[in-house]
Amino acid sequence: MANVIVAFSRQEDARNIKNILVRSGFQVFAVCTSGAQTLSQAEDLSSGIIVCGYRLTDMLFAELSECMPTGFDMLMVSSPRKWTAGTPENVVFLPMPLKVHDLVATLDMMAQAQDRRRRKQRQQPKKRNEEEQQLINRAKGLLMERNGMTEEEAHRYIQKCSMDSGTNLIETAQMVISLINL
Repeated sequence: MANVIVAFSRQEDARNIKNILVRSGFQVFAVCTSGAQTLSQAEDLSSGIIVCGYRLTDMLFAELSECMPTGFDMLMVSSPRKWTAGTPENVVFLPMPLKVHDLVATLDMMAQAQDRRRRKQRQQPKKRNEEEQQLINRAKGLLMERNGMTEEEAHRYIQKCSMDSGTNLIETAQMVISLINL
């Protein structure tokens, strides 16, 4: 579940929103009244959702959204006439007066979207630095030269050995190089 930070200029409003969210099963990480407090709390987290009003004690929602750390989305609650054209893509709006069902459903949708993005990011192949890639290429080259494998076969062989031994591709490539160079 997503980490939620509630930020409203009035402490009472923030507590009421927090109570609604907690009763609905969300984990509220912090309750803040200023943008500076909100950003400070967000820095301690890798991702989350900031539920806020149009104006905090020290800044507007737009300023807060510009300063939010990567991995955060914002749910801004205000009257529709305060919404502006050209708002950031990581900001979702809810109109006042606020309906509890709308708040919970929207926050749930945003949390699910963040989970999907996180899963998709984890599934992307890890970027290797130049040195690691050269090591893998060297091991593949040795296998191709010594065993008459194609590049694809050599790569699959290193991958399979890596999976079978429970080591990562770099360690396996190092083992292949050291065994062939004996």
